[in-house]
Amino acid sequence: MESNPPGDIPDNLAFVSYTNPAGHYTFTHPEGWAQTGSGTHVRFTDKLNGVDVDSAAATAAPTVQSAKTNQVPKLRQSVPAFALRSVTAVTMPGGTGVRIVFRRNSDPDPVTAKVYRDEVEEYLVYASGRLVRMDLFGPVGADNVDAYRTMSKSLRIR
Repeated sequence: MESNPPGDIPDNLAFVSYTNPAGHYTFTHPEGWAQTGSGTHVRFTDKLNGVDVDSAAATAAPTVQSAKTNQVPKLRQSVPAFALRSVTAVTMPGGTGVRIVFRRNSDPDPVTAKVYRDEVEEYLVYASGRLVRMDLFGPVGADNVDAYRTMSKSLRIR
């Protein structure tokens, strides 16, 4: 019998398409996850995992240096127990940009008040005059590589 740590997204999960007309983006997410947000922002969550996406007009793709200069200090100030892991350049089917990996404390569980240590993969992807921020998050140690790859590679900016 397979034993998975808390927060593992099952590999056999079905994915469905989501389109955000206001944000000019589309991507796939695991079927059955709860949706919140409005306008250019959307969040899909299930138990300890989630994807949080937003979009804004932009004139250029971020670089590793611009992310370290601009985005990382903002994250350090606004994210509980922020710990930077890496900043790397990415070229994805949906555009170019950077991937920032960091750890943070989760929001407290509304029932148990338990706080988990999350690992976040933040993609800042630029195309067609738009910058899309896609945060994929779940507990440290969870094996979500396949699900994160499916979601990040499905991102398209129109």
